[in-house]
Amino acid sequence: MATSFKKTVIVNPLTFGEASTEDTRYWANLDQPITKKEFGHVTHIEFSPVAPFNMAVTSSARVQIYSSRSNELVRKLNQFTKSATCSSYRSDGKLLVAGDDCKIRIFDPTNRAMMRSLSGHTDAVLATRFLADKQTIMSTSKDKTVRLWDIATEGEVQSYKEFKDYVKCGVASVSNQDMFLAGSYDHTARLFDRRNDSSVMSFEHGSCIESVLLFPSNGIVLTAGGNVVKVWDVLAGGRQLSQLTHHHKTIMDMCFCSNYRRFMSASSDRHIKIYDVATYQVVHTLDYPANILSVAVSPDDSVLAVGMEGGLLSIRHRNKAEAKAQSQTGRKRKAPYHYHYHPHSFKPHGDDVVVTMKKKEKLERFDKLLKRFEHSKALDAALEPHVRQQNAEQTMGVIQELKRRGVLRAALAGRDVQQLQPMLKFIQKNVWKPNFSHLLDVMDILLETYGDQIKTNPALQSSIERVKDVMQGEVSYQAELAETKGVLGTFFASCSS
Repeated sequence: MATSFKKTVIVNPLTFGEASTEDTRYWANLDQPITKKEFGHVTHIEFSPVAPFNMAVTSSARVQIYSSRSNELVRKLNQFTKSATCSSYRSDGKLLVAGDDCKIRIFDPTNRAMMRSLSGHTDAVLATRFLADKQTIMSTSKDKTVRLWDIATEGEVQSYKEFKDYVKCGVASVSNQDMFLAGSYDHTARLFDRRNDSSVMSFEHGSCIESVLLFPSNGIVLTAGGNVVKVWDVLAGGRQLSQLTHHHKTIMDMCFCSNYRRFMSASSDRHIKIYDVATYQVVHTLDYPANILSVAVSPDDSVLAVGMEGGLLSIRHRNKAEAKAQSQTGRKRKAPYHYHYHPHSFKPHGDDVVVTMKKKEKLERFDKLLKRFEHSKALDAALEPHVRQQNAEQTMGVIQELKRRGVLRAALAGRDVQQLQPMLKFIQKNVWKPNFSHLLDVMDILLETYGDQIKTNPALQSSIERVKDVMQGEVSYQAELAETKGVLGTFFASCSS
């Protein structure tokens, strides 16, 4: 049986700015940022997993703990010999671990006392994490090793020496007390099970890895390096699922948010991208004034903290009152019961046969002609003044459909001057729009097919000249825009420094 005719797909209209979606509205509820000035680059931020969700900010040779409610400095941890790295809370919030030059420092975050100091690495420690058992610490270092430490005995439990360069980052599983993940500058990330003497899986990223994430189910791994985020399926033996290239500079950090339904990537291109974990599509973008080094979101999704070069710390709170008002205005009011047409509320029983009435779809004139394969007439119908002037996207949709069918050249052939003018006017008016780029192909076909007629016909020559002027104007606009963008980039860079 023949399939039903599908209507022409309408080209998305040209819009400026980000389309309003549920995600954009959700992240638009963030208040204006509160900026703090640290003593050096803010290299890591982490929120306590328990209320009131204080944040530990790693910068220079200290870790500073801020209140997520008042944004005030609560405590300073400065018992470091050189530079502090990657401060991390235990799952109960009672301990905090951070890396030092060649040592690992363990603190009680409720006071400034240092409880333990673990020695064993031969070079600077780059990342530290508590495993899910709360008694073991994982650390990565410039000495190319990943090590496990027992808190009670202060001794090294295990050492892995499989990496060939600095081990930049690491993360522990939240659901398995034996599993953890580490990423290195040798372009690989490795998944470890401490019951084994070596890694259980390796992922070849292709560039120096700056950040890694491990889903709570331990089935999906994310690696970030260069301007690429790669998604790996652990259950399928480490098969790559997706590659995300939405940044144009190095991605420095990643974090989960919205109860693991979203994740963020922060880059030195001054942007944060927010992705949907189901589709791996970007659902929102946040802009910042300086190169971003670290990002974190509180467990209740109410606070977003971003660390930048030059010691800038940006803190943004979610506007709960505005979010509540939006949710109330967006909720549909239910009509009283006596206004409902009750037969429609009837629910069929198991033995009933339900017959649905399919509403006949109304087709536009050009769709009817396309259905009968009258391609030239369909193009004429799409170029009628009331269509091309009021809904240019419909006209462009017909052109794309003709190109998809491979009949665009045939539909444009055999036309006289009067029939060519509507197409040339349409090109002149819309060729500058990014979503109308296929008009350049149409112009090539017209020049190739009607080149001799254009040379001898003043009306066609005039139309072609007008199209040429529009395209030259757009080229000059783009050149000026590029120059302006360069000047502004230099200005913002000098301001941030």
